[in-house]
Amino acid sequence: MEINKQLYFNVQKYTVLIFFLAMSICFASFNAEAAENNDIEKIGNKLNKTKVEYYQQDNLTNQVPYFDNRFRLDANLDEITLIFYRKSGSKPIILIRPDGSKIRVNKFDHDKVQWFDDSTFDMIKIKKPMPGPWQAVGDILPNSQILVVSDVKIAVEPLPELAFSGETLKVEGRLFNGDEAIESPHFKKVVKLDVNFYSTNNSLYDNFGADAIKVTSFRDDGRALDEYANDNTFTGEFILDFAPGEWQPVYLVKLPMATRELRQTPILLKKTPVEMSVVKSEDSDKPHQVILTIDPSYVDPNSLVFQGKFTFPDRQLEPFSIMESVGETRTTNITNTEPGIYRINVSAFGKTITGREFRLVVPEFTFNVEASNYVMNTVAEDGTIVIIESADDLLMKAQEEKEQALLAQQQALEEKEQETMLMIIAGNSVIIIIALVLYFSLRRKKVKTK
Repeated sequence: MEINKQLYFNVQKYTVLIFFLAMSICFASFNAEAAENNDIEKIGNKLNKTKVEYYQQDNLTNQVPYFDNRFRLDANLDEITLIFYRKSGSKPIILIRPDGSKIRVNKFDHDKVQWFDDSTFDMIKIKKPMPGPWQAVGDILPNSQILVVSDVKIAVEPLPELAFSGETLKVEGRLFNGDEAIESPHFKKVVKLDVNFYSTNNSLYDNFGADAIKVTSFRDDGRALDEYANDNTFTGEFILDFAPGEWQPVYLVKLPMATRELRQTPILLKKTPVEMSVVKSEDSDKPHQVILTIDPSYVDPNSLVFQGKFTFPDRQLEPFSIMESVGETRTTNITNTEPGIYRINVSAFGKTITGREFRLVVPEFTFNVEASNYVMNTVAEDGTIVIIESADDLLMKAQEEKEQALLAQQQALEEKEQETMLMIIAGNSVIIIIALVLYFSLRRKKVKTK
């Protein structure tokens, strides 16, 4: 009886353990299924938020019901645009629908699918996509995302209401897909950002009727004014080297299958507030004087500094700078080297009357030193200064001497011709006299003979 009781007790104990173990397995299975459904729901939500994460293997829970590069599309999508980033130079991907059918770059329904393939990405637009799990097969970059394009747009800082012709502006912008910032560093290979300026055709300004001008393209490569490469902050360098007037900036976001634009408030481009002039020197020992005049209407004259270079007639270069000073004019000297064309290029740095820092390039200024106005001095052996006449004067004197020589030669020729004529006349006169003498002599003989 003791053995039977012990056996009965052990059977009951193991039955209870087996029951609880079975219940635990059921609950675990239920939780796993719920977790899987929750993951799919989250992915669906992410799809609505413009991006889809790939399913990734999870070794902790061992829930791997899908292959890599698999994503799910919801039934309420009327249209979707997907971007797949792949290794450079690789073949376009292959899309596999939930029913196992394939969409290839060279084989798809053109009424429902648009496909743009590049060396580094595929951009695919699908109308009424089949709901369910899709798969992308190809050399897709690891850890990249399937980007669902909804409404790509750019947000940029507003330009100053007033700028100057020749000024360079730095503008930063960020790309958004719907309401979310695009953080993928691969996306800059997909999109092209251009900036155009359009005349407002206001007859009150000099740019009335002017054509549109492409100013720049945004970049995110850490070059020029872009501070950091691949930080998803795109930088534009605007060089406003066109006519003053009222201009409207238009930002264009160009995708392979769509173009978006952002129009900002028109800006007023004023004439460069710096003008150059020169006082020429007529002595080679004295330099020419360059004068920079500042218009104080929109800038603070006392804030301006200048950096530039002189280009001499023999194409030699000489840098120069003009530091802080007070007043509306600045002066500097340029060596008087020789006759010819002198060129002056200057960049100005300063503040507007509202305190905005600016930098601009002043239009190139040129002046010509003519040889007729150029006098060279030299020192003779005895220490006296000898003035060497200009080339024009020397040329004029040579011309005068040549003309005098030609005149003398012509006079000598005329005198020689006159002498020749006199000799001919004299010779002919002698012949006539001899002929007359012979004539009268013969006539007398005939008279005597009779």
